Amino acid sequence: MQIQVVKSKIHRVKVTGAELNYIGSITIDEDLMEAANIIQGEKVQIVNNDNGERLDTYAIPGPRNSGEITLNGAAARKVAVGDTLILITYAFMDIEEAKVFKPSLVFPNEATNLLT
Repeated sequence: MQIQVVKSKIHRVKVTGAELNYIGSITIDEDLMEAANIIQGEKVQIVNNDNGERLDTYAIPGPRNSGEITLNGAAARKVAVGDTLILITYAFMDIEEAKVFKPSLVFPNEATNLLT
């Protein structure tokens, strides 16, 4: 049997952009993606601490060391620039593997979204 567990989390980043006229996704500073072990195209759950919205989309890399967190397409309607988000990815694994698995947890600077 397999279960779904947290694989990656980027905790408390600020939205830097919302681009409605885009095909959809979340643009994440590539440094943050790398630190959290998130790959391009991976499904990401977005939790908005400011308005309670939760949604799923996929990750695309933004410029390194930019702090960029931009919601694109329809997801742009679920956030405002400056909102605080938690970004989470999940993985399926068998129970024994899950018992020893350690997720990648990233806590960037809340003012800049940069790794400290």
